[in-house]
Amino acid sequence: MTIGYHASHEQFAPSELLKYVQRAEEYGFEHCLASDHFHPWSERQGESGHVWSWLGAAAQATSMTFGTVNAPGYRYHPAVIAQAAATLRELHPERFWLTVGSGQLLNEGITGVDWPVKDERNARLEECANVMRRLWDGEEVTHQGQVTVEAAKLYSRPETPPPLVGAALSPETAAWLAECEWADGLLTLGTPDHEADAERVRAFKERAPDKPVYLKVQLAYDETDEAALEGAYDQWRTNCVPGPVTQQLRTPGDFDELAEGVDREQIEENVRVSADLDEHVAWLEDDFDLEVDRVYLHNVTTNQTAFVEDFGEHVLPALEDEG
Repeated sequence: MTIGYHASHEQFAPSELLKYVQRAEEYGFEHCLASDHFHPWSERQGESGHVWSWLGAAAQATSMTFGTVNAPGYRYHPAVIAQAAATLRELHPERFWLTVGSGQLLNEGITGVDWPVKDERNARLEECANVMRRLWDGEEVTHQGQVTVEAAKLYSRPETPPPLVGAALSPETAAWLAECEWADGLLTLGTPDHEADAERVRAFKERAPDKPVYLKVQLAYDETDEAALEGAYDQWRTNCVPGPVTQQLRTPGDFDELAEGVDREQIEENVRVSADLDEHVAWLEDDFDLEVDRVYLHNVTTNQTAFVEDFGEHVLPALEDEG
């Protein structure tokens, strides 16, 4: 299992994030996962840089691998995303991969889309994934369905196509992705609920044992437990609203309003909150036991410098010793 850094475009300006990934590489992080948002989750977060513009700069400034989670078929046409991904991988061979998911209205709603139910979003996702794969294979693609493609062909392609990973927040979606030929692997969450994490991983691994699994771990780290919890409460409580209702929320203000009912106990149910580095090591050792291939660490507080340096000096070496 290798460790990556999560670059949260909702929380930091693109120029600031670029400095953080450079610092993360200096301290031993090998990979980066970057969020792809048009809106932040909260007005307090207050940022939403365009990840595809940023990825070119970040890949040039470091030697890390990069991935992002994209929802093709709404604000992004799949042929355009296929072109962007192919260009990044041609510029930086073997260093870019792509995760796709069914999306959130928060971001995709800017086009005025009539937001479909989950099964319909999954069907559109599968269409888009197959379109992208065909384009990466050098085909001229014409497709009529939930998305329309007319005589599209990519002329600038990398030697190998980007790995295409499916994102899942539930065991049901993880199981569905395992049955999808287009999905090269799974990206899911790492939380304080180890059994829930294991259930999602098992749902995928039982059906696709040879495909990789990546975790995006949600943690809060700061000088004290209290500071870590308050930082997570300020920045991430909009992501701790239970149930599927968030799929119907259109703006950061809608998320903020609903999250007023979220308390600190709910934060600790969703985010690994601790100022104790040994406790974070123990959580990550549990992730090792799930036999996942890569973990991306997202410190949801704004204290990124101390997180990168302290984890780089203490947590990553401890995990290497375990390995």
